[in-house]
Amino acid sequence: MNAQTLAHRAYTQTAASARTDRDNEYRLIATISHRLREAAQDKDPRAFPKLAAALNDNLRLWTQLAVDVAHPENALPQETRASIFFLAEFVQQHTPKVLAREATVVTLLQINAAILKGLAGKGAAG
Repeated sequence: MNAQTLAHRAYTQTAASARTDRDNEYRLIATISHRLREAAQDKDPRAFPKLAAALNDNLRLWTQLAVDVAHPENALPQETRASIFFLAEFVQQHTPKVLAREATVVTLLQINAAILKGLAGKGAAG
């Protein structure tokens, strides 16, 4: 192992430990959104399992967000917590419609994008 490799590993470990919960949430939502967008664009009928897996991960994410904001010790403002909980309920209702091909993933991607903007500090207006 050379010095450059050791330095890279040390920096990577330090950078990873310096990430905040907000950074981790952003990365997770961005990753899931990317997978969801990619799977939705694949029109091959054999790619449906990839879409179902991405939808499942998105649903699990929103379920966890709902649990987090419902916790009494959550530090977010009550209005924000209520909005996130409402969005999680919407995602829970909309996802089966996408799986049944009665709706598209566009709305789910828009919701995730709005949350990403908020986590990045850009607000809803951009």
